[in-house]
Amino acid sequence: MNYSRFFNPTSLARQPSAIRVLTAIVASGPPSLISMAGGMPNADLFPIHEASLTLRDGSVLRIPPEQMKKALQYSATPGLPELVQWMKTLQKQMHNPPTMGISDPQRQLDVLITTGSQDGICKTMEACLQEGQNVLLETPTYSGTLSIVKPIRPKMLGIKSDKDGLDPAHLREVLSKWHPSDAKDDSSSIPRLLYLVPNGGNPTGAGLTLKRKKDIYELAQQYDLLILEDDPYYYLQFNEPYIPSLLSMDVDGRVVRFDSVSKLLSGGARVGVVTGPKAVLERINLHMQASVLHTSGLAQTCILSVLESMGQDGLRKHAHTVADFYLKQRDACIAAAEKHLTGLAEWSVPSGGMFLWIRLLHVKDTFSLITEKARAAEVLFVPGRVFMIDEAAPSPYLRASYSLVSPADMDKGFQRLADLLREQSKE
Repeated sequence: MNYSRFFNPTSLARQPSAIRVLTAIVASGPPSLISMAGGMPNADLFPIHEASLTLRDGSVLRIPPEQMKKALQYSATPGLPELVQWMKTLQKQMHNPPTMGISDPQRQLDVLITTGSQDGICKTMEACLQEGQNVLLETPTYSGTLSIVKPIRPKMLGIKSDKDGLDPAHLREVLSKWHPSDAKDDSSSIPRLLYLVPNGGNPTGAGLTLKRKKDIYELAQQYDLLILEDDPYYYLQFNEPYIPSLLSMDVDGRVVRFDSVSKLLSGGARVGVVTGPKAVLERINLHMQASVLHTSGLAQTCILSVLESMGQDGLRKHAHTVADFYLKQRDACIAAAEKHLTGLAEWSVPSGGMFLWIRLLHVKDTFSLITEKARAAEVLFVPGRVFMIDEAAPSPYLRASYSLVSPADMDKGFQRLADLLREQSKE
């Protein structure tokens, strides 16, 4: 793996922050170390002394003064060491990545804590992409990722997806414009990056099959692609056992995986996890050193306290409880759609996540229908345009989320949509 080919000149020009390096040295140094180098404030003057978290089962987690002092103080950029190690153990148990523990300092697996997984995606895209460069994106795709990528102005090559996720046949067709040997030519326009959401796709609810994952990874090997595996819905798969991740088959060190605590523990904590080869994580780390410095120590400490109280087995049990809830919500959403939208729309049953991707049969573009008429009728969806590379092009799709809505309100919502569609057909 020649990792330098994946980074743009701005990323390659980043150097470690001298202050951040000192912070890491102080954090890992012995108690006898005397440091007069850093500019840390004196944590004894912070007004917060300790804290406690009351869980839903009534148990109370106490964050004692010494731990709180660490949470409130500046810390090393990669994350609190205890949380980093906890996540490494989790990734080992859940994915058993082939590159964990290998001797190659570039390909060896590492973990980085970011301010939500989207922050990690943003910094990775900003490190790798540049204007005019070809990049492969699953389409439709997460609108937040499009918001990151579009201002960089690369050439976005959409790869089609269906009920089973990104289509490897279309990926192969798009890549066939180049020869695999072009990856050795720095002047070639061959794409270097592939972004996808493998489970519970946002907006589609689709999940990649194991065969498709293997086909995609083989193509990535053939054309030397770096795969960005954005997988916040991994634990919200509705069938078990979980389909193995791309990270679990990554023998080369070409998968950068993005996880989040947002769907299981807290969206507002803004704690994400990036797992991948050290050479890539070092670039993200340098970007963080120049921007956020590190993810909130208080948020990391709270999340770590909850995780330690649960343990690895407890987290998986909690994940199953959460997935079971969303499965029931999905079934209620499908039942309401079948009741009111049969003959007016079509959809595939989501294999995970929180979303139903609906194609309206007699509507060329849903934008004005959803943003104006549906809003006036007091029902909200997301028009399909915002998940497309060409946001100006008409789209007959809309995204419905079933995460927060009661079955009764889903029924009312789809009934209101159906009424709008019938009214529009008469115009």
